[in-house]
Amino acid sequence: MFDVGFSEIVVIAVVALIVIGPERLPRTARMLGHLFGRLQRYVNEVKADINREMELDELRRLQREVKSAASEIEQSMSAVASEVQTGVRSVEQQLNDTGAAAAPAQATRGDAAPAGAPVAAPASDDRAAEPPRQPSLPGFDHN
Repeated sequence: MFDVGFSEIVVIAVVALIVIGPERLPRTARMLGHLFGRLQRYVNEVKADINREMELDELRRLQREVKSAASEIEQSMSAVASEVQTGVRSVEQQLNDTGAAAAPAQATRGDAAPAGAPVAAPASDDRAAEPPRQPSLPGFDHN
């Protein structure tokens, strides 16, 4: 900071000895040393506070980045989950439609039951109106 050489320090010491006097010079030098130490401690504390604030700002920025990445991942995962759920419902509907179409086709063919097979009782009107359904998959609700 200051470029003070040995010769300048000697000149300052001689002037201080003449102005302050030999009796008060040691006490004044001690007091100046304490003040200089306090000043150094204060400057070091300010530097440490500034460094802590910079680190805290960096951590806050990193936290925002992680939160945004997590929300992006969550959105993409929910989009994929909804696509999979839609696909499963579509396949389930196709299976139900195929089963419903196959039941009337067998009834119109007039296939007789094989010999010795038990004859099924006629279905009630409630069952006849509703086509057979594919059982739903666990975890997928019908809307």
